[in-house]
Order: sequence, then C-alpha cells, then structure tokens
Amino acid sequence: MKMVLDNFLFSAIFMLLLSIVSASDAEYNLKNPNSEKERLLSTMIGIQGIVYCKSRSKVTPLQGAVARITCEGVNEYGYETESLSILSCATDEKGYFIATISPYEVKDQNRRFRNCKAFLELSPTEDCDVPTDDNKGISGAPLASFQRLHDKNIKLFTVGPFFFVPEQEAKSIPDDGY
Repeated sequence: MKMVLDNFLFSAIFMLLLSIVSASDAEYNLKNPNSEKERLLSTMIGIQGIVYCKSRSKVTPLQGAVARITCEGVNEYGYETESLSILSCATDEKGYFIATISPYEVKDQNRRFRNCKAFLELSPTEDCDVPTDDNKGISGAPLASFQRLHDKNIKLFTVGPFFFVPEQEAKSIPDDGY
C-alpha cells in the first residue's frame, strides 16, 4: 500500500511540474482557442495513470506498458464523426504514464470529443501480459474527475491504477467476455 501511495504522490508532484492538459466536463472541445466557447477552456487534455503487474500477492510497477485513450467524435451539428484514439507514452520505472491530446493534432477543428475512456493497450513483457478489468482497464475507464491546475489553465484526468497479470493467473479469472 505504501508503494501505491508513494507512486501516487510522485505522479501528483510530477504532474504539477508539467504543463499539459484540459477538457470540458461533458465534451472535450479541441476547437480554435479563440472561439467564444473555447475561451473558458485550455487547449489540451491529458490523462495520467499507473500500470502494475499483479502476480500472486505481489504488485510491482510495470515499466514500458502503454495505455490507449479513445474518444467519440461529434461534429458541429452533434452528429457522430470519426473517433479519436491515441497511445500514451510508455510507462516509466514507477509504472506512470501520461497521454495528451492537443488541438493541433486534430485535423478537423470543428470536431468535439466526448465519452473519452482509457484502456490497457500493451505490456512490455510476456511474463505479465494479460490485461485485467480492474478499474476498467479492459472495458474502458471513463475520464470523469479531474484536477484543475489554475496557474497553467489545465485539467488533469487520472485513471486506474491498471493491472496486467501473468497468463497462468489469468486462467483463474472468470470468463466474462474479456
């Protein structure tokens, strides 16, 4: 438990030093920052989390793991459009990852994003490579709560922690479609 708290504190301090992220409560508007609706929002969103390997009763940070962030796209008229999917940077030695979405990465500036979710995507090791749905690592953890960093005009979303398990331990997990 102390390791989890230490990792969380490290992540929180690390994120205060970074200038990243923003989003609205229901939709993630990545339009031109000069538009009237956008004035109240910052221009980027970011998602942070931690990925662990859970083997028997031992939980260790998983360096090199990758998370995926997927958002539904909506055009200016409210109709569904192409969704957006990005990958996080590989986790560090403490299992920490960050993913950011910049409005400059979005081709169609009239598109808005909603219902963003974070998923486990990739484990760097075959020894612990089966994702679990703990904290919705498979079904998708919704980006719901965020921390405002007012001095940087940032909203920081946190998900997880997520867990991979070894294949032999995954066989003991009930088969519910994942």
